[in-house]
Amino acid sequence: MLNRRLVLIAAAAAGIAPNAFAQAWPAKPIRIIVGFPAGQATDILARVMADQLTKALGQQVIVENKPGAGGQIGADVAAKAAPDGYTLLMVTISTHGISPALYPKLPYDPQKDFAPIANIGLTPQVLMTSLKSGITSVPELIANAKTGDLNYGSSGNGSASHLAVEMLKSAAGIKLTHVPFKGNADAQLALQSGDIQLLSDAIPGAIGPVKAGKVKAIGIADERRSPFLPDLPTVAEQGIYGVVAVGWIGLSAPARTPEPILDTLSAEVMRILNDPAVLEKLKSLSFVPAKESRQQFEAFITIENTKWRKIIQDAGVKID
Repeated sequence: MLNRRLVLIAAAAAGIAPNAFAQAWPAKPIRIIVGFPAGQATDILARVMADQLTKALGQQVIVENKPGAGGQIGADVAAKAAPDGYTLLMVTISTHGISPALYPKLPYDPQKDFAPIANIGLTPQVLMTSLKSGITSVPELIANAKTGDLNYGSSGNGSASHLAVEMLKSAAGIKLTHVPFKGNADAQLALQSGDIQLLSDAIPGAIGPVKAGKVKAIGIADERRSPFLPDLPTVAEQGIYGVVAVGWIGLSAPARTPEPILDTLSAEVMRILNDPAVLEKLKSLSFVPAKESRQQFEAFITIENTKWRKIIQDAGVKID
């Protein structure tokens, strides 16, 4: 053991430590940090990945929940972890897409402090109206907004459900009054009672009330229709372009993690996302598999940062 340590020290001195280290990896358990509570979609997907990676890598992969501040606490812990392949992070539209544009002083930099591994699952926002409003399509919403005073709810100021409607407002040139709630559950109840006319929510939260006939889905905020609501047209199909608000969950590592380790993890996640049992689990959560490589995911995060920064700046959204 002593000789092996000396070899690694010598390799490090010679500048070849990353490859030597990667060849020995993994030699101990790996943790996946989740910045959200147990039982939420990010946590569930992390546990699916952990189980599958444990089988593939021959070392235990455990999930460690560090919830708080919209995922920022967990992201900060991961950003400061050693870049040795033994700490990973479940990254989301919140931690790496919206928050960097919303908070001027994040404790981490979503691009400089992380090395993307793979995007895992996608779920677009669904625009829904109250049955009492009588609005059944995006064109009807726009017409009503131009002749009357309509309001919309959200799960909170700066949330994806808030920004998706701000995106629609900008694209359609309409005014709507924002009514923030403490969460999607409260906003859904307000929509069903008719206290608000419009709400945007991701498919996992929208699909139940929509299929139960408690609210009316009027459009998908994506470039394509959802397999979970195949009869619902996209916003673009109804004449308003550029309204793309898709939630996502992926996997990243601290920056400077050795390239061979990142390549191995990315390849394994791609393989896992072709497993029928995993695909069925994603389906049960109303997610579609992203199957984006390291390079594609890195480019995607950059695009998301730019997109949400513009929406937030144009709408003047600020966190109190």
